[in-house]
Amino acid sequence: MRLLLVEDDNHVAAALSAVLARHGFDVTHARNGEEALRALVPEADRFGVVLLDLGLPDQDGYEVCGKIRKRTGTPVIMVTARADVRSRIHGLNLGADDYVVKPYDTGELLARIHAVSRRTVQEDTPSSGGAELRLGPVRIDLPTRQVSVNGAAVPLTRKEFDLLALLAQRPGVVFRREQIISEVWRTSWEGTGRTLEVHVASLRSKLRMPALIETVRGVGYRLVEPVV
Repeated sequence: MRLLLVEDDNHVAAALSAVLARHGFDVTHARNGEEALRALVPEADRFGVVLLDLGLPDQDGYEVCGKIRKRTGTPVIMVTARADVRSRIHGLNLGADDYVVKPYDTGELLARIHAVSRRTVQEDTPSSGGAELRLGPVRIDLPTRQVSVNGAAVPLTRKEFDLLALLAQRPGVVFRREQIISEVWRTSWEGTGRTLEVHVASLRSKLRMPALIETVRGVGYRLVEPVV
């Protein structure tokens, strides 16, 4: 897999590139946002994943992520020391597929790279239930991956859509955390749980329906069908 590493620290980039190369990745190093954007040519998704540091010298990594998402669907993993939940949600809202906090374990990073590079839940969504799911004011169009609330479009990232579509297929049914992580992130790695929590929080915020997704403590999540 070809991987774009956006990192301004040459020592960090060299060490990480060596590790990634040992695991079969072909790494291209971009030292700033401008180099990263030049590497992501619009006519082809040449890279399987982008590892994006947020502390870049020429522009903020959040800004770079927004620009990347406008020109390509390549999965983006933000890698940063910004550990607060608000920063995570902001990054995911901009279109990042995952968010890894420094310092991280190399095994963790590799697991996340493999997880986001796999195909999304879209191809696995059962078609027997129809092309559209309706839950009160919420409409989920599976073929076009569009969501609206009371007729107003709600832009979601790929993983946010996959998560919502999964829960919406069986309203009221509790999905175990392990099951969600397996089906949406395609991994059994336990550390993905924190990313799941952030995606749930982001969905509640974007849909402006905090009660739509209920946390079943110690088990997982379920979608509560709105009362019309």
